[in-house]
Amino acid sequence: MNHPNWIQKFFGKNENGTLSISTEIIAGITTFLTMAYIIFVNAGILSSAGMDKTALIAITCLVSGISTIVTGLVANAPIAMAPGMGLNAFFAYTLVLNQGVPWTVALGIVFISGLVFLILTWVGFRKKLVEAIPSDLLNAIAVGIGIFIAFIGLQNLGLVVNNDVTLVAGGALKRPVLIGLAGLLCMILLEIKKIKGSLLIGILVSTVLSVIAGDTTLPKQVASLDLQISPIFGKIDILGALKFGFLAPIFTLMFMDLFDSIGSLVGLAHEANMVDKNGKIPKLDRLLSLDAAATMFGAVCGTSTTTTYIESASGIESGGRTGLTSVVTGLFFILALIFVPVLTIVPACATAPALIMVGFFMMRNITRIDFKNPAIGFPSFLVIILIALSYSISTGLAFGFLSYTLIKVFQGKFKEISLTLWLINILCLAFFLV
Repeated sequence: MNHPNWIQKFFGKNENGTLSISTEIIAGITTFLTMAYIIFVNAGILSSAGMDKTALIAITCLVSGISTIVTGLVANAPIAMAPGMGLNAFFAYTLVLNQGVPWTVALGIVFISGLVFLILTWVGFRKKLVEAIPSDLLNAIAVGIGIFIAFIGLQNLGLVVNNDVTLVAGGALKRPVLIGLAGLLCMILLEIKKIKGSLLIGILVSTVLSVIAGDTTLPKQVASLDLQISPIFGKIDILGALKFGFLAPIFTLMFMDLFDSIGSLVGLAHEANMVDKNGKIPKLDRLLSLDAAATMFGAVCGTSTTTTYIESASGIESGGRTGLTSVVTGLFFILALIFVPVLTIVPACATAPALIMVGFFMMRNITRIDFKNPAIGFPSFLVIILIALSYSISTGLAFGFLSYTLIKVFQGKFKEISLTLWLINILCLAFFLV
């Protein structure tokens, strides 16, 4: 059997009429390396809620791997899924530590929110939400996410640091920062030369430099099978979550995941050329259903809300255009169950430049926004600036939608506000009230 032909037959062709298997593999590896931090960060956050950290590392790999592989096979899209940042913080710090909800019940709340999402997707509500958003705002979402990703990258690199007076400030040019900047320079030069896999090569260069500098030590062992999932797998308490008092946290999780996933999918779909001539995303229903199903699956396994990852943009920018990219990313998450010791040697200063580059790439959508028209330009501006500065996609979208609708109301253009858009605004107001 000619495997390349079989693979091309299954995954189809990209926008150039061909399928470069090597490019898709590089893209999949790049996405994995860019988002592999979630393996350790998610475990660190959720373990503060009293969950077993070793089991969380394994569950994070398992859920991310299976969800991403299924997305690649079912939706044929270069999009990865994993437990969402922000959503895991809400789970651990707000639900469990602040409100005293047992983590088993909190998993039940996550499951219920995912189930409601799935139902809303099947009845077409989530797709209508996306199609009701003006194209300028859709492009603003992509730009805002790009700046958000770049901001995360700058923080991870240490080039932007916390400041109690000004909130943020420029960081000192310490050795890890310089190593990261060397990787960033490598990525830029390779990108100018149009060399495929520029982000992956840059990550590897920074990692090698970090090892040489002595900032990163090689692992004592290459593989380990000493990972147990039994302390958290299947411990979900759905019946305990079916209480009236949990309506608020269920709604909050729903809203956060709703607009985070929609915002991420819209931005990634535009980057991957998954948009038709009318600006619609043909695979949107399937992707949204997979997003909801992944949340339910993750909750049963023992982790917080699983969602679409904006870091998928790194693989897309490396040339990934089909589900093969996601399958590769997912397989690496599965392999990570064994090779966790090796993964730990890829430092933050190596993956951070990739996030910065992705932000740079996604900025090009800003040319598609009509800033000369304040009626659409200002709401778009709010979406962009608040996604990044509030550290929340949901907050940026909520302010953008509300301001767009208010402007239309004051202009007396009620006919330009669809029923779906009114519903979006009601959800936004409810989100702020909750």
